[in-house]
Amino acid sequence: MVKTINRDDLLIINLVSSKKGFKLVDVLDKEHYEKEHIKGAISLPWNDIEREAGTVLRKDDLIVVYCASFECQASTKAAEKLLSMGYKNVLDYKGGLKDYKEAKLPLEGSLHKGASMTTANTCSCSSGLL
Repeated sequence: MVKTINRDDLLIINLVSSKKGFKLVDVLDKEHYEKEHIKGAISLPWNDIEREAGTVLRKDDLIVVYCASFECQASTKAAEKLLSMGYKNVLDYKGGLKDYKEAKLPLEGSLHKGASMTTANTCSCSSGLL
């Protein structure tokens, strides 16, 4: 069973965890990541996890995955896949990008490089995971 965390838990993990051994993973497609993601997150689309996880994650990392919002299921699917692959410390931040944005916390990406902030509440997860 996938363990979930909320925004406050994520902020605490970010503060107390050394960056070594902690990975915040955006599981939306690369195009969405390039436009907007939580500051410090890496991109690993959920449908590429099986093929690419070993190149960016270690089995003993504390891994927090997120997607677009509570309605998007990509992060849950990603967490389940990582757990089935032997990653032991996987948490699902269910609120995702929408919840993080609502708290006006730092984001990165092309939408945040001096351009006016545009918000989109749509999930760009593929394969109908909504």
